[in-house]
Amino acid sequence: MFKEFILKKVIKSQLKGVPEEQIDQIIAIVEKNPELFKKIGEEIKAKTKAGRSEMAASMEVMRAHQHEIQKALRG
Repeated sequence: MFKEFILKKVIKSQLKGVPEEQIDQIIAIVEKNPELFKKIGEEIKAKTKAGRSEMAASMEVMRAHQHEIQKALRG
């Protein structure tokens, strides 16, 4: 419960303006496969430390994991 609360606060701070319903969907997906999203986060962080912009790093990593993300969305 506390973990979900913290996760929701972090996601809300990153996704300002996104409807509450969509944030709940994102949280549910992350909870189903936390290791995938942890790996994605670490890869984005590594690429930004290497000099890529956060947006470019995010797009690159998301494309690389596109099939895994789609699989998580289908649940």
